[in-house]
Amino acid sequence: MHIPQVVAKKLYPLLMRVHKVFRSNSAVKVAPKKTLPPESFHILEATANNGTNVRLSTLAGKKILVVNTASYCGYTAQYAELQELYHRYRNSLVILAFPSNDFKQQEPDTDETIAQFCKTEYRVAFPVMLKVQVRGGLGQHPVYYWLSHEHKNGWCNQKPVWNFCKYLIDEKGRLTHFFDQTVSPLDTIVTNAIES
Repeated sequence: MHIPQVVAKKLYPLLMRVHKVFRSNSAVKVAPKKTLPPESFHILEATANNGTNVRLSTLAGKKILVVNTASYCGYTAQYAELQELYHRYRNSLVILAFPSNDFKQQEPDTDETIAQFCKTEYRVAFPVMLKVQVRGGLGQHPVYYWLSHEHKNGWCNQKPVWNFCKYLIDEKGRLTHFFDQTVSPLDTIVTNAIES
């Protein structure tokens, strides 16, 4: 682990305490109703860090938490919380991490280095995808295009605002929640949404 990563890991608990007190109203967005999206999330595909193609249709019947990640961010310690969440709900939840260098170049490493970092530093067992573009623009990954355009998902235009934003998709491929980086994966807002 590099020095900036060590410092970020140590400062993370303080950062989250501050956010708990001063959390923005836009930190959590909830679908106004359970409307079927114009296009199901399950029609999409992604490529895992090891090069394997992942058809999201194979995840139907489970909830899916999609998270854009980075190894040099103040929120990188959320990897540990995501792993704990994944272990707790392993029979009903899949977590998909999408590393991205979109925010202040906080994920400059190669896919191979990212995979090693996730495994050795946080014992990540959930799927990590290839590094992608998550913000808008021509290169935005199709998964993130679907997540951030209401004409695809039915209600949400929220793009990731920083690393470790989280989108929850239900068993039927409907986007139900958005949680920004200030919301811990272990927050009761998240766990209640997974359990509902």
